[in-house]
Amino acid sequence: MRTSHLLLATAAIGIAACQAPGLRIDFCGTTGKTRLCSTACGEGLQTCRSGAWQGCEVPLVARSCQGVCGAGTQECVDEQWKACVIPSTQLPCTNNCGEGTQLCENEKKGVCEVAPVVATCASICGSGSRTCADNAWGACDAPQPKQPKLVATVRDFHTSFPDMEPADPAKWVDDPGIVATELGPDDKPVYAHTGPTLTVSGPASFDQWYRDVPGVNLSTTIVLPLSPSATKQGVYAYNNTSFFPIDNQLFGNEGDPHNYHFTVEVATRFRYQGGETFTFSGDDDVWVFINRKLAIDLGGIHSAESQTVDLDAQAVTFGLAKGEIYPMHIFFAERHVIGSDFVVETTLSEIGVCD
Repeated sequence: MRTSHLLLATAAIGIAACQAPGLRIDFCGTTGKTRLCSTACGEGLQTCRSGAWQGCEVPLVARSCQGVCGAGTQECVDEQWKACVIPSTQLPCTNNCGEGTQLCENEKKGVCEVAPVVATCASICGSGSRTCADNAWGACDAPQPKQPKLVATVRDFHTSFPDMEPADPAKWVDDPGIVATELGPDDKPVYAHTGPTLTVSGPASFDQWYRDVPGVNLSTTIVLPLSPSATKQGVYAYNNTSFFPIDNQLFGNEGDPHNYHFTVEVATRFRYQGGETFTFSGDDDVWVFINRKLAIDLGGIHSAESQTVDLDAQAVTFGLAKGEIYPMHIFFAERHVIGSDFVVETTLSEIGVCD
């Protein structure tokens, strides 16, 4: 009896041990027998060996996955899903130069490679090109603007020319309306009368003011630099209150302290950005044409007078659009002793920068 009791106790202890946590044995009957099972990797089979069910064997399982570099494959091994494996690939990309490709490997994108791109470009002075490479645009090789300036043609006349140095003080007066409100086809001012005005003999003499006429005038070219104003922010200026650019030249002074009898013609271009003004002060005659339309009229034989044109206020009249380039023509005449003033003040920063 004691032996039986001992065997039963031992068996009970063994069963309890098999059922204790961490010591469980899943017994089976027939070696080689299988049954369905599942793990984190999916469904598989367990096989009975030596009276116990073995681990669940799941065939190699793979699934599609997605990463930085695109689509790949992820395998499940030993009941764990491994990292997503994505082959090296070229991905589309864009940068400042346009569209290209970039190598993506090990879940990291490389530099975006874009073939060099060439584009046209322009400055106020002409057209050119620029190249984009390594994610950056290079400089435009179009002719670049220089310091603002006015290039002028000066024509010298004898004192005896009909419209110079009138002896009658009645002709030393303002004379607006000498010229038409638009330039002629040759970009010269058009005399607006069939006969004389208060200070001009008539169309025949006036037509010689701004044209080279052998035996009547001689010409030369001068440069009038426009410099930043020392007192006015954003203003470029040429200020000459003793403007005698051809003293002792061409026909000479003809017995006077200065060569007083000449005309000046300026043909230039500017870019209208919006908000600009143009001011001219001078004696004697001054006409300024913007986009070939009369903007300033200071005709006549007079002391220094001034006039300002607000380009925004006259944009419709002159046909101006912001960002575009337009012609400007300035016509000046010095016809009478003693003074000569030529003063320009403007907020146009791109004026005469290509001449």
